[in-house]
Amino acid sequence: MCLIKLKNINFFYKNSGAGSTFELIAEDFSVAKGEFVSILGPNGSGKSTLLKIISGALKPLGGEVVIDKKHLKDFKPRSLAKKIAFVPQSAVSIFPYSVQEIVAMGRTPYTNLLGYESREDLRIIDETMDLLGISHLKNKGINEISGGESQRTYIARALVQQPEIILLDEPNAHLDIKHQFGIFNLLRELNHKKELTVIAVSHDLNLAGYYSQRALLMKNGRIFLDEEIANVLTAGNIKNVFDVDSEILPYSESNGVKVILRP
Repeated sequence: MCLIKLKNINFFYKNSGAGSTFELIAEDFSVAKGEFVSILGPNGSGKSTLLKIISGALKPLGGEVVIDKKHLKDFKPRSLAKKIAFVPQSAVSIFPYSVQEIVAMGRTPYTNLLGYESREDLRIIDETMDLLGISHLKNKGINEISGGESQRTYIARALVQQPEIILLDEPNAHLDIKHQFGIFNLLRELNHKKELTVIAVSHDLNLAGYYSQRALLMKNGRIFLDEEIANVLTAGNIKNVFDVDSEILPYSESNGVKVILRP
């Protein structure tokens, strides 16, 4: 079932201060329910911009975004928040909210008019903090913890929304190796068991090569290739898009691939 559909998307901005311009064009891009898709490409290729257009954070100049057969612009905020959760590349809070308060914000679409959490809301919040390994930080201020702990907090906030789609902009940023695997293992488990649709922007070709079913490779604001992960992560494609040499090895236990970069 097609869950996300982008058609004839055009986005443009001009940075007058830097004298630079950027244009993104996505003529046809769709994601089926339950897919795990990575968006790959060099800096400035349009990865984060495309993710923000899907989330509704950026509005394209032309084209349409359809979520579960409904135009994105027709969703009310609370309804959209139950469909899509977005984890930014880096989030900064100007207010000294606690970790628990940040996570609890993800339940806003489900709370009553007074904004109070039910017992069910509190259970979901507690269980999700346990899953992300941040329960011991719940009373800490969000600006008092490490970058990796903060990243896990915002991923927890997204998961308590209980969305059908989760969009993540470099979810492994600031995370040590153990927690990178922990987050991606959790995402894969939710993807397999609950059909959570995952779309993640990543610079880590090996994480994408192991966990993703499919990848979108971007170059200069265009979709260069959109296929199964093993067809995207080839030595030729990596050389063409990233201008680096590589060797590709298959994983024996999956359809994924391992990328060895050559200096």
